[in-house]
Amino acid sequence: MDASASPADPGPAPSAAEPGGDAPAPAPGHGPVVPTAPVPLSRLRRLAPPVGAMAAVVAAFGYVATVDPNEPGHYPVCPMLRFTGLLCPGCGGLRSAHAFAHGDLVAALGSNAPAVLGYVAFAAVWLLWMVRAGRGQPLRIGLAPAYLWGLGAVLLVFTVVRNLPFGSGLAP
Repeated sequence: MDASASPADPGPAPSAAEPGGDAPAPAPGHGPVVPTAPVPLSRLRRLAPPVGAMAAVVAAFGYVATVDPNEPGHYPVCPMLRFTGLLCPGCGGLRSAHAFAHGDLVAALGSNAPAVLGYVAFAAVWLLWMVRAGRGQPLRIGLAPAYLWGLGAVLLVFTVVRNLPFGSGLAP
């Protein structure tokens, strides 16, 4: 038997998990153990990521709006176009963004229609992100693989058609 323990000392107090125990024993010199819930983030901290993402997009569109991609020498040439002579699905995207930033939707669609659809899709996802972040909910977009494969197939068909003689209207 330990010299410091007396026969009258019952030993450690039973915990809540043990039969006969009510609560965990407090540590010597401290108050009772109280479980704490995680502190919720403030609304400003929750909205910071979507606002930051939009700030980056606005800055990029602002740059493209001021530096005209129709003027040669401002932007690098598409590597696929340079080395193969074929238009990739992104070719004309900067011209499309320039026209979109200036409010010319017809020219934007003529330069790269899938890019304009991408701008609209980004705006919708961003708006959903802002609403959910404001409510303290995470943004979860669960697309089935079939949707992603379908999007890839549409972009592939767009790429092939815009490089054929009858699809020259889709070329930037």
